[in-house]
Amino acid sequence: QVQLVESGGGLVQAGGSLRLSCTASTGGFSWYVMGWFRQAPGKEREFVAAISRRGENTMYADSVKGRFTISRDNAKSTMYLQMNSLKPDDTAVYYCAADFRATGVDVTTSAANEYEYWGQGTQVTVSS
Repeated sequence: QVQLVESGGGLVQAGGSLRLSCTASTGGFSWYVMGWFRQAPGKEREFVAAISRRGENTMYADSVKGRFTISRDNAKSTMYLQMNSLKPDDTAVYYCAADFRATGVDVTTSAANEYEYWGQGTQVTVSS
């Protein structure tokens, strides 16, 4: 069982930046493909970004490409999401997720149903 804890959310003005962290309670963090998802009020959960086990491959939703950067530090069992040029549309609860079953070292996935473990989420609010 893997526990994921997100942190770093908060209130920021449009154009500002935030850095989210996701720390896993496992020594085998490098075995997991990791991803970020978000859910705004009244909307379905949507994919934001994903990173492969060794961090060599990344994937982004079109809506955040060029503004958000996903990274990971396997030695610290932590994943990050650097969010720049934030917009009010980025307001949501942000969740980190871990996928152990993915085959291949450098794979990523945007499919929420492929992730087995989820954090509780952290609120990001962007004011206009």
